Amino acid sequence: MASGRVWLVVDDLVPDDLWEWIAPFISVRPPRRHRFPGWKPVDDRVALAGIVYVLREGVTWADLPAGQIGCSGVTCWRRLRDWTEAGLWPRLQFTELCRAGLLDMDDCSIDGSHARALKGGAHTGPSPVDRGRPGSKHHVIVDRHGTPLAVSLTAGNRHDVTQLIPPLDAVPRVRDRRGRPRHRPQRLFADRGYDFDKYRRLIRKRGITPKIARRSTPHGSGLGKTRWIVERTFAWLHQFKRLRIRYEIRADLHQALLELACSTICMRRLRTAF
Repeated sequence: MASGRVWLVVDDLVPDDLWEWIAPFISVRPPRRHRFPGWKPVDDRVALAGIVYVLREGVTWADLPAGQIGCSGVTCWRRLRDWTEAGLWPRLQFTELCRAGLLDMDDCSIDGSHARALKGGAHTGPSPVDRGRPGSKHHVIVDRHGTPLAVSLTAGNRHDVTQLIPPLDAVPRVRDRRGRPRHRPQRLFADRGYDFDKYRRLIRKRGITPKIARRSTPHGSGLGKTRWIVERTFAWLHQFKRLRIRYEIRADLHQALLELACSTICMRRLRTAF
């Protein structure tokens, strides 16, 4: 049983509103047998607090302060693995935002950001600026307010334009204040790295107007006044120190941390709106 001091830390890392958002998606554990009870499992909220601590502070799982959090880093890692394999994180992001009608998908932006991968693993490749250092790329598509709609992980040597369509198709159906649920923006903004006629045609085929800066033209297209939103979202994501450098060998666990960070950003959006 966690002490009162530990619960103060847990409440700070996982506030009540965040826990009420996540708790319904966590599978209920079977009741323990009274005859052979064994060790009591760590409370899910405590384990989630440990995961959030690692995500925020960037410490290793072994360096997680068990006395402060209330459980060990190994337990948190195992719970992260179990929840990832159960498909928990992709279901979190838009539940409350859709109900509140806070998503604005008229104008969306997409971009990618590079992160070093110190331990290698799946979805890693040579860095474009230093071929001797492996890395990964985070690709994110956001709405008009910078709310992340979809996020993906690829190798560091993958061109951004190759990941234009997968995140776009991964945006779930979002119920607007009126009308049918939608999962396509009206306009999609991107920088010169996405300027290929083939992908412009694929975007138009989906009923979306591409707003992509042209290559080999002077700067000052005017798209920056809209596209800076996605750069701000990357700044929000990189406030989570565990995402600045990839330490997880398993790509699905790093993807899970990305999605948890996006869910936290969505919760902040919900708080500031009311």
